[in-house]
Amino acid sequence: MEGVNTINMKRSKWIIVVVLALCLGALSVKYGRKILNKNKYKRIKTEYVFTDLINLGCTSVKQQGATNTCWSYTGNSFLESEMIRMGKEPVEISQVFTARQAYLDKAHNYVRLHGGLTMGEGGQLHDVLNVFRKYGAMPRSAYAGLRGNHTYNDFREMTPLLNSMLKVLVKSRPLTPNWEKAYSATLDAHLGEVPEKFDYKGKTYTARTFADQVIGINPDDYIGFASVTDHPNYKPFVLLVPDNWSFDRFYNVPMQELSEIIDGALQQGYTVAWTTDVSEKGFSWQYGIAYVPEKPFDSMSNEEKEKMFVKPMAEKKITTDERQQAFDNWHTTDDHAMHIVGLAKDQNGKEYYLVKNSWGKANDFKGYMYVTKEFVKYKTITLMLHKNALNPALLSKINLIEL
Repeated sequence: MEGVNTINMKRSKWIIVVVLALCLGALSVKYGRKILNKNKYKRIKTEYVFTDLINLGCTSVKQQGATNTCWSYTGNSFLESEMIRMGKEPVEISQVFTARQAYLDKAHNYVRLHGGLTMGEGGQLHDVLNVFRKYGAMPRSAYAGLRGNHTYNDFREMTPLLNSMLKVLVKSRPLTPNWEKAYSATLDAHLGEVPEKFDYKGKTYTARTFADQVIGINPDDYIGFASVTDHPNYKPFVLLVPDNWSFDRFYNVPMQELSEIIDGALQQGYTVAWTTDVSEKGFSWQYGIAYVPEKPFDSMSNEEKEKMFVKPMAEKKITTDERQQAFDNWHTTDDHAMHIVGLAKDQNGKEYYLVKNSWGKANDFKGYMYVTKEFVKYKTITLMLHKNALNPALLSKINLIEL
């Protein structure tokens, strides 16, 4: 019997090791791309040469770490650029404060819908404005949400725990009282308590006074756009993607106008916050290039695949129907958010958007991407920008209905 027990103990340990390995593997699939997206093909030195046409003010590239909070990093990077545009000294806004407050509101929606809502770390760009409007903002120096000696945020332990709490909660009848306190306490345990007051450059602020007096934007001045074919153009509609958990509305515009909106904004000195799909084979984080290959990836030879990002290539011209089909069949998903801060051209004169990412600086352009206009038209989920960046013709069409 002792020999059998020993075998069983070894077998149990082996099972535990396998389960842990599978769990770590799953986590690396879910979160790993946010830190590093490796290309399985060998790297070939790129021949791209870019010349900036427009390069607007923005703060330094950040690292979102092991979190799916790109929307908060992008939205706050956008607000930091707005500070620069308004002649203010920019400050790194706490991305974790924004995410934390949004998670509280998302939890309330989840409970009110009896669990009928996708929970997780994702969000949309307007969540940054909604948090700013409701709770304010604070500098990262006052609330970084870091544990121990960590230099970047890691939500891999916190998020499953929060989600499990809510799943158990919505099964109770009647609803457990004071559940918000338990939920907030879990956030405190992982991110630290939110300070009621903090010092910044010799003055004491609350989140509300810091947002109003230092950042100084009006969240009602910003507007969101999307492009679908099943809603009227130039009218607001609720975009049904999982990360639009607040059910905010966007103005619908034809696909071709997406790039026109961005171009007009950049030319007037306004940056644009952008959500998109980065799962495409034509997107390479390491090379810092995104485009729509003319030849389908599955039809390429291995040699062609290896050379996809070596030099400027011919692009497929996307139609409105192809864009909508990709959205409807989940080939295009609400995957990532980035910050469009400029315009550039390659050695052939073709134009690309200069895009600031939040995966650190470990790529060919130190954290930036060069993205073609065709890719933007094909893969854009939403845009967010200041309403004053819109041209008069578009303003007259949408008639700025209150969202």
